[in-house]
Order: sequence, then structure tokens, then C-alpha cells
Amino acid sequence: MKGHRSLGFLLLIGGLYSLSVALSNTFVNVYLWKQSKEFFDIAIYNLSSVILQPIAFILAGMLAKHIDRIYVLRIGIIFLSAFFLSVLLLGTSSTDFIVILGALHGIGFGVYWLAYNVLSFEITEPDTRDFFNGFSGVLGSFAGIVGPITAGLFITRMELNKGYYLIFTISLIMFALAVFLSFFIKKRDARGSFKLKEVLNERKRNKNWKNILHANFFQGFRGGTFVFLIGLWVYITTESELSLGTFALIQSAISLVAFSLAGKLIKPKNRVKSILFAGATMYIAILIIAFHLTFIKLLIYGVIIAFAFPFLIVPFMSITYDVIGEANNSGNKRIEFLVVRDVYLNLGRVVSILFFIVAISFFSPEKSIPYLLFLIGPGFLIISFFIRKVNIDSTNDKN
Repeated sequence: MKGHRSLGFLLLIGGLYSLSVALSNTFVNVYLWKQSKEFFDIAIYNLSSVILQPIAFILAGMLAKHIDRIYVLRIGIIFLSAFFLSVLLLGTSSTDFIVILGALHGIGFGVYWLAYNVLSFEITEPDTRDFFNGFSGVLGSFAGIVGPITAGLFITRMELNKGYYLIFTISLIMFALAVFLSFFIKKRDARGSFKLKEVLNERKRNKNWKNILHANFFQGFRGGTFVFLIGLWVYITTESELSLGTFALIQSAISLVAFSLAGKLIKPKNRVKSILFAGATMYIAILIIAFHLTFIKLLIYGVIIAFAFPFLIVPFMSITYDVIGEANNSGNKRIEFLVVRDVYLNLGRVVSILFFIVAISFFSPEKSIPYLLFLIGPGFLIISFFIRKVNIDSTNDKN
């Protein structure tokens, strides 16, 4: 019962995080875009964030070996709070400190997710992981339904930037509540030294782990640019934050249904097929938005992605945790495994955004971005290539 109690509170914290991000983070790129009107600035902001994330993961991993992981979770939330507070205080001068803002966001994001992933790995068991990942996705989707449309309404109906200031303030309150709830999770101390090199070397003797890392790199490679570009395109096409909120609402509503279905339908025996189907679907969907961009096309694309993504991420996360769980001496080095995984994920994001920066620096964004999408777009599809090589039989035995 105690394990279920901690699982419930961790899900609540994740839900609050998702709601805060849905309210504010959705509009940060737009807020910065309205000040600079430059794709380059938005790319630098996101690049700063993804560069700091793996560094934060490593430092947080080292810290989690010496103190309660709940404390690490709180540190991550505090940095995220500092990020939104800085945006509030800087106001229209935010673009002058775009690297610092990106760094704050990256540190907070990295520390938070290291702690959250470690806790979710420890609190769940093989037979509850698909449920946890699926229900976590449901909460995230619900937050995505409520958050962006609410924020969009505030921003469009309030004068100047008052709407932005309000939603950033609400995000701070959400983070404070998440910290409060963290006191109800059972303490989980870690013992031993931080052995990152050993887990890196695990790639040489553990093919499952090697393939999981390669798959995470390509997940980041695809997501690094798409994660900020699509929302920005919606705003640029419509020049309305309310339209962006509507887009996010529709996408999240579809995602809510899809995560619910994924949690119920996906079993260990069909995880690989689910990843292949979802990856292929999301790559083909790029054809809709690559040329002659309109808001309707973006909506159609958003609906397809929202439905397909849960059928990729739920089984992929479950396989990842199972591979870590059966790795050599993983019980004492689970933090290092999660750190290395997220380093690969963020390396993929860094490479993706660097490709984006090179493309818009040498060619006009209008001409280069569509072709760039087809270059980085297969990332999710490539995941299935590596997952197929994972020893599914041994994974199934643990489920």
C-alpha cells in the first residue's frame, strides 16, 4: 500500500508539472519570438537548454547518490521556478538574456527529470510500468487540454503582456504545490559512489543497452527541433496565441484518448510493432506540413502526431526500464543508467538544433526548414530499428 501511495503522489507531482508546463512553456517560445522575430534566437534559446540538460543530469545523478532523491526533485522544481521568475522580472528584455534563460530552463528540466525518472523506476514494478507510463501520459494530456487554451484566453484578452505575466505567476504557484506534495513520498536514499564510466562501458557487453541508447539518441534527434518549431509555426501562421492554445487543446484531447488506449492495448508481445507503426505514421505526417503551410494542415498534422506518439513512447519507456532492470548490477547503478540514457537523448536534441541553426544560417528559413524536417523527421521511425534488436524474450519474462 505504501508503494501505491508513493506512486500516486508521484503521478500528482508529474501532473502539476505538466499543467505548469502546458500553461507557460507552450508560450515561452512565442513570447521570445514576439520580441526578436528571429528563428535564430529561438534556436539559441532551445540549444542552451538542451546543452545544459545532460550536464544537469550528470550533476543531479551525482547528488542523488548522496542525498534523498526527493531533495533532488525539489531542486529541479526550484530551478524551473527561477526560470519563470526571471522571465517575469526581465519582461521585454528577455531576449537580451536568452542564453541564461535557456540555461536555467535546461538545468531545472534536467534535474527534475533525473529525479522523476529515478523515482518512477523505483516506485513501479514491471507489471505496473505500462499503467504508470500510460496514466502519466493521460495526466499530461489532460493538462495539455486545460493549460494552453486557458493561457491563450488570458493572453489574448489582457492588455500588453499582462496575460503572459499572469500565467507565468500561476506556474510558480503550481511548482510550489509540487514541492509540498513531494513531502508525502517515502524517502529513498541511494548508497554507493557515482559510477558513470561503468554504465557507459556496459554498452560493450550488453547489446540491449547499446540499442536502447542509440534509440534514445534518435528520439532526441527528431524531437529537438520539432518540439519548438511546430508551436511557433502555429503562431506565425495565425498570429494568435488563442489559436496556439486551441491547437494544443485539440492535440492534447486526442493524446488523452491515445494514451488511455496505449496503456490498455499494448502488451509486451506487441511493443515493437506499436513503435514501428507509430514511428512510420509520424514520419509520413510530415508531408502534410512541409510545403504550403496553413493552420488547417497544422491541425491535421497535430491530430495525427497526438494519436501516434503514445503508441511509441509507452512501449519504448517500458522496454527501456526493463532493459535497465535486467542489466548487470543495475540495482546499485540505476541512477547512472538513467543519466546515460538522458545524455544520449539530449545529444540527439543538440545535433538536431545545430542542424536547424546551420540550415537557417546558410539558406532562408522558408526554403530550408521543409527539407530539414524530412532529414530529422525519421528519428522516431529509426527507433524501431534498434528496438527490434533488443532481446524481447528476456524482457517478456519480467512482465
